[in-house]
Amino acid sequence: MLKPGELAPAFEMADQNERAIRLSDYKGKKNVVLFFYPRDFSPVCTLEACSFRDRYSVFQALDTEVIGVSTDGVVSHAHFASKYNLPFSLLTDDGALRTLFSDVNAPEFLQGRVTFVIDKTGRIVEVISSVFDASRHIEDALTKLRSEQGHISND
Repeated sequence: MLKPGELAPAFEMADQNERAIRLSDYKGKKNVVLFFYPRDFSPVCTLEACSFRDRYSVFQALDTEVIGVSTDGVVSHAHFASKYNLPFSLLTDDGALRTLFSDVNAPEFLQGRVTFVIDKTGRIVEVISSVFDASRHIEDALTKLRSEQGHISND
């Protein structure tokens, strides 16, 4: 698993709208919260995605883009994003992106939910790994982003 201080690997993938998303597009402009989750429409994953949605304006105010990643296909992501009004990109990963970021030797259920907070320079500043506590990912990411930018608000 990549650790804080390491550079995030470059990637380019299509999102649910078949738009190319490149990590390099954000470099120097925005922080990125890249969250890997197991499945569209599963209860905990839906809670996590909707929690990111509900706090999306706070992430945006902290110059941060949110990007979700799972193995679900573009059609599933499009339905998931539409049904829950998700304002951020969802990427379909065949396992290649997860391999770049995390331990592929871990059992799949342990690989399922991990979030990387990446600063504007492309460096990982926080890794949040909690399989069942989806809300922790959102709160820990916001805490780290605020501390990096000197904000102390609890929006």
